[in-house]
Amino acid sequence: MTHDTAAHQDRSAPHADSPEASPEVRAAAESMRRLVDAVGSVVVGQHAMVERLLIGMLTGGHVLLEGVPGLAKTLTVSALAGAIDGEFSRIQFTPDLLPADLVGTLIFNPRESTFSTRKGPVFANIVLADEINRTTPRTQTALLEAMSDGSVSIDGTVHMLPPPFIVLATQNPYEFEGTYLLPENQLDRFLMRISLGYPSPEREATLLDVRPAQTVLDGLAPVLSAADIVELQAQVDKVKLSEPIREYIVRFARATREHESFEIGLSPRGSLALAHAARATAAMDGRDHVVPEDVIENIIPVCAHRVFLRGDSGFSNWNAAASVLEETLRTVGSPV
Repeated sequence: MTHDTAAHQDRSAPHADSPEASPEVRAAAESMRRLVDAVGSVVVGQHAMVERLLIGMLTGGHVLLEGVPGLAKTLTVSALAGAIDGEFSRIQFTPDLLPADLVGTLIFNPRESTFSTRKGPVFANIVLADEINRTTPRTQTALLEAMSDGSVSIDGTVHMLPPPFIVLATQNPYEFEGTYLLPENQLDRFLMRISLGYPSPEREATLLDVRPAQTVLDGLAPVLSAADIVELQAQVDKVKLSEPIREYIVRFARATREHESFEIGLSPRGSLALAHAARATAAMDGRDHVVPEDVIENIIPVCAHRVFLRGDSGFSNWNAAASVLEETLRTVGSPV
């Protein structure tokens, strides 16, 4: 079991029936529940991953999924895209993929002697960057602009990407042949990094019986639209972050910067990402305010890829970084 799996609370559904929830919060949580259930009808044994992906989508953040082949990473993203009525694009990252293959290029029309813009596959609401660490740093840089700014440059002209725009990337472990290390600044643009483990024997036995990829995915109907996702994102932004919770996040970030094991602690962007993820977690539980558990649950997936251990490249020793983060968290008093 990975640190991320252990830290996640396995919720069967958001608590939309909470007596303190307003009608708007109840409606938003019910929409999230429908989306989780739809994806869960296709993907067996990866409930935590589905909820993490939804948290990323609700915050407008990008998510990186890492694990060995065969853990349903691509299937899960495809199911999530199938449950949303929006533009979906799957890009297979390979060593020969060029920036123009990703963002697009100008096409010359010899009859009219004019150029027209041919937009690339990155112009979509949900972009599956499959095996993202198999392409070159030059192409990674083109994707970085899209992830950080929500726009791309084609021959000097900036083009805005359609809202919502979310990159859901998969990658195999770095020791696999033909993979590249992702640049640190690109890692920091991912709201979460999710490390996937094998399913339990019971869930794997169920998987052998239902064969979801063959029997369910093709018939999956959308339950929400792209516009619905934008509205849910606005609802998440309204979730209250009290002063004690804000201080809790800041104290944790400062503790990582002062910890002797870390060369680089959590940045202000990391603190902001942790607050966003906590808001989305609260919204999924049908609450209009963040509680300490919402922060704690997101510490590892949001922070472990943003800190660097002394004498190590950081990301290559992610489990060690996660252990130090858990140790650091125990030193920071939780607000009541």
